[in-house]
Amino acid sequence: MGETSLRKRGENEKSIQSNEPKTTSLQKEVGLLSGICIIVGTIIGSGIFISPKSVLSNTESVGPCLILWAACGVLATLGALCFAELGTMITKSGGEYPYLMEAFGPIPAYLFSWTSLMVMKPTSFAIICLSFSEYACAPFYAGCEPPPLVIKCLAAAAILLITTVNALSVRLGSYVQNIFTAAKLVIVAIIIISGLVLLAQGNTKNFENSFEGAKVSVGAISLAFYNGLWAYDGWNQLNYITEELRNPFRNLPLAIVIGIPLVTVCYILMNISYFTVMTTTELLQSQAVAVTFGDRVLYPASWVVPLFVAFSTIGAANGTCFTAGRLIYVAGREGHMLKVLSFISVRRLTPAPALIFYGIIATIYIIPGDINSLVNYFSFAAWLFYGLTILGLIVMRFTRKDLERPIKVPIFIPVLVTLVSIFLVLAPIISQPAWEYLYCVLFILSGLIFYFLFVYHKFGWAQKISRPVTMYLQMLMEVVPPEKEPE
Repeated sequence: MGETSLRKRGENEKSIQSNEPKTTSLQKEVGLLSGICIIVGTIIGSGIFISPKSVLSNTESVGPCLILWAACGVLATLGALCFAELGTMITKSGGEYPYLMEAFGPIPAYLFSWTSLMVMKPTSFAIICLSFSEYACAPFYAGCEPPPLVIKCLAAAAILLITTVNALSVRLGSYVQNIFTAAKLVIVAIIIISGLVLLAQGNTKNFENSFEGAKVSVGAISLAFYNGLWAYDGWNQLNYITEELRNPFRNLPLAIVIGIPLVTVCYILMNISYFTVMTTTELLQSQAVAVTFGDRVLYPASWVVPLFVAFSTIGAANGTCFTAGRLIYVAGREGHMLKVLSFISVRRLTPAPALIFYGIIATIYIIPGDINSLVNYFSFAAWLFYGLTILGLIVMRFTRKDLERPIKVPIFIPVLVTLVSIFLVLAPIISQPAWEYLYCVLFILSGLIFYFLFVYHKFGWAQKISRPVTMYLQMLMEVVPPEKEPE
């Protein structure tokens, strides 16, 4: 402890001598507009442009498909309102991590950070960058598939660029997010307006008998729900940066109430636009729905669709990196990851070590290329932790009555979201049982080995290895421990 304090003091003295800010902690740089842009920009990635067919394939008709997109938006909003109560009650960054820590203790919190940091978040980051790379390469390889090596190299370059931007400046990262969110809303507006014009011109044939042939089985509806909610994933992203949000008691719930309903309306109207020019069969056969729509409606300006989809994916990747780095930072601060991952750049006041670590893990996942199946099987794990977190909200209503709650949602909302989460976790396992789900559970539980070896017992030999590594990285990256933690 004495060595750490000494190093900390020495680094602070260096920062004073170089006229850097004295307080080395995360700064409140994110306002309401940037908060809305993070929510909208992270949710709207490549999914709504490429594959709304995943929902349609499970409902098989237009009417239930549109209803399901609306229901997913309502559920995402209710879940986010529960997270708004948690975020204003426990004003720490890191999303589910500090809430699970407060409600259930260190083991569930550690298992969440283990699963998120090693698989869920870096694979999501990698897939978004691979999608961007495919769209960016397409114009240069007209009529043929771009070489996999080119796609992977460009995706790795995108990860490097995004990680660097976010490590350099919180404000720069939020500016980039605002710009790309504006860009993706432009293409969303183009698709919606084009579709509404066609609808007004009488292109309503595909909406006739819109419930004919619909699947009504529990299994089909649950899988359709599951696929729709995947497109809404990111509704909780603002809770990862609570410590950097200006006036979180006002801006956190306000950004949620504005951002998620905006996404819901956009998703419903975009699906209506798709159905004005494509039958259900044509939509299911399309490789990229938005591109097919552009070819039919916007020609000869159809090239704007892949361009803006590339902008959309890079914006989603930036939002994912911006928020996930804070989870690593908080886990390191709690001693659940290497301590150096909780350090802050003296010059930039960003969690640079956490962001660099995240970028390295995501780049590794690019190498195999086909990681979609891995993410699909770990998707149910995401709803497992969502449900557990919101259950924690219910538990803390009774166990932590002393905590101040600037926002308090009606109790039936967290109860409903918890029940839906249980349904979403069990539905894919029951309807399509596969060994991969068992492997996923075993991987999550394997985190207990690392927890008891390196966190709970803190063996001396591990400390002897990590201490010099921490000192070297601290000097190399000019980072120091945060001077204060939020109460």
